[in-house]
Amino acid sequence: MSEKKHTTTSGIEIKALYTEAKPMEELPGEFPFTRGIQKDMYRGRLWTMRQYAGFSTAEESNKRYHYLLAQGTTGLSVAFDLPTQIGYDSDHEMADGEVGKVGVAIDSLRDIEILFDGIELKDITTSMTINATASILLAMYIALAKKQGADLKQISGTIQNDILKEYAARGTYIYPPKQSMRLITDIFEFCSKEVPKWNTISISGYHIREAGSTAVQELAFTLANGKTYLKAALDKGLDINIFAKRLSFFFNCHNNFFEEIAKFRAARRMWAKITKDLGATDEKAQMLRFHTQTGGSTLTAQQPLNNVIRVSNQAMAAVLGGTQSLHTNGYDEALSLPTESAAKIALRTQQIIAFESGVTDTVDPLAGSFFVESLTDEVEAAAWIYIDRIDAMGGSVNAIESNYMQNEIADAAYQYQKEIENGERISVGVNKFTQKEEGLTEVFNIDDSIRKLQSEKLDDLKSIRDQVAVEQALQQLSEAAKGEANLMPLIIDAVEKYATLGEIADVFRSTFGVY
Repeated sequence: MSEKKHTTTSGIEIKALYTEAKPMEELPGEFPFTRGIQKDMYRGRLWTMRQYAGFSTAEESNKRYHYLLAQGTTGLSVAFDLPTQIGYDSDHEMADGEVGKVGVAIDSLRDIEILFDGIELKDITTSMTINATASILLAMYIALAKKQGADLKQISGTIQNDILKEYAARGTYIYPPKQSMRLITDIFEFCSKEVPKWNTISISGYHIREAGSTAVQELAFTLANGKTYLKAALDKGLDINIFAKRLSFFFNCHNNFFEEIAKFRAARRMWAKITKDLGATDEKAQMLRFHTQTGGSTLTAQQPLNNVIRVSNQAMAAVLGGTQSLHTNGYDEALSLPTESAAKIALRTQQIIAFESGVTDTVDPLAGSFFVESLTDEVEAAAWIYIDRIDAMGGSVNAIESNYMQNEIADAAYQYQKEIENGERISVGVNKFTQKEEGLTEVFNIDDSIRKLQSEKLDDLKSIRDQVAVEQALQQLSEAAKGEANLMPLIIDAVEKYATLGEIADVFRSTFGVY
């Protein structure tokens, strides 16, 4: 009887024993940064401990932000509801049933003012998971920073702003790819001059993985999209040594401990080569900086407390892989938005790893491991095969428009589900070690009255704002969108006059069209 074959989630075969690896001469903080982008890593500074939060109204989310900051969170990460993500105000018919459900409802600058009430933007970093309407939400954030008297040269944070993965995996796009890329490169150009510490894009593998990709596909498709953004910025005449420093990445972390660590190490090495080949000579422009979130799709509704262990395992892999910031999921998120108690346990998970485990005491503690070094090489080699294939198609936009990425992800998702159903892959509490469900006593629910509240706020706003000034600002934006001028200053002007998110998105819908 032959021995069972062991593989990673990407199908890379795992040997029973590793007895050698190539010599490890590279040091942390040196090209190609396999061992980390900082010489002293967490001895010098811990990763940013973010908690992804946002639900209901700006008022309710503001309370949660103050709670998280009081518990020791060092960076906020904002979740927006679906209407906000796809450019509809809360009173639009398309928003019915979705307002405040998967994130906070933001209709205007007034909501952003309430969302960050009592929080000085100069004192925190904020990550915003927003794509199609990223330019509008960033404009609102900048407008609030100006009202607070903050120096725009000093405020820092990240907008996801990664529209290519929306076409490939997630679906919250509005405009055609070419017009979407224009908005993204306008943000690159504007922020490089006016908000230089802002990370203008977080190139996201997270949602590619959540859609069912393997670890290798997540890595390959994310870096291929990154190459496309680099080339678009170069085509706009931007200096790669300046704008590449403001690109960051957003990766998922699933349960296969060593494959995830190898993925993060390979990602740094591959991105360093990609940026260098495209002309980057500044080491900081060659460094891959990334945020990690533990795997939402790995959480189970069955025996939800098991998710505490899953999240701990994933968080440890992210730290050993050298992440710059980390969000840990609440154990109850397969059932609802996280309760306060679940969010606190998720944060404490990071704090225990940071202050009790000892893994932060030395840099890249797994370097030189026969297994980890070999697996890093194999993950990298498998990812280059995908990237070379995408390059041969003419890049990510062509690969997406031909459905190549979508089909690869769908095939991987199908294979994974088939393995769960036939028992080849074990999910504890789902297809093995099952028990009669007892359920959670506390589940976080959002009721449908939120839409009524938001609609009333919109009516009130429109009754007191200068409607003539709003219409003029929207008309100027429409005219500019037909040309080639950078749109960010005009978007900021419109939000400062309290034009709504939906009104601005509608200007672009009428000018750019809908995909």
